[in-house]
Amino acid sequence: MSAPRARSRLVAVWGLVAVLVGAIVVIEHTDLVRPRPGRASVADSRLLLPVPVEQLGAIEVADAGTRHGFARDATGAWFYHGVHTATEGPHAHTVDPAMGRRIEQAFLAFGRTRIERRLPRDQDARAYGVTTPRILILVYRPNESQPLVQYAVGDIAPDTVSRYVEVVGGPGVVTIPNYQIDNLLTLIDTVRGAPAPR
Repeated sequence: MSAPRARSRLVAVWGLVAVLVGAIVVIEHTDLVRPRPGRASVADSRLLLPVPVEQLGAIEVADAGTRHGFARDATGAWFYHGVHTATEGPHAHTVDPAMGRRIEQAFLAFGRTRIERRLPRDQDARAYGVTTPRILILVYRPNESQPLVQYAVGDIAPDTVSRYVEVVGGPGVVTIPNYQIDNLLTLIDTVRGAPAPR
């Protein structure tokens, strides 16, 4: 075998090695960037909501016994619809685009709610205000009648900036920033100020 021919084979082998290394780098980089279910749950363990808001279909907020319902239409736009009884039968909703954006922004902000502290639910849970809460939040996936998760919103913590919240049926009580609850109550006031589509 001549030297030029051996050299061209050596160049070809090194070229193939370089291509393989490049492919491995691209695959590894793509794998690191792409979110994985296991990795996302670890990274998001401090978020109050178990799934992103984009995966939700409806949210109900019960404030002092009055239930306020928010849902998405077929295009994914949010609207306020109150809570209807089964005897009302089918009905249509008209989405106000500006109000839909306002609702969406409020829920996207709520979706970023971070858990500040985790507290055991001891025998004196009344101290947190979660045994007879004034506010309940029910979160639904699209087209499901059973809530994905329910939150009992308790009292404002002694630090005056946090609020006690319990995942109904969960292991304990957490604190979240109180402004997140204030934002939801402000949203309710805003949508009630406008005529609710029925």
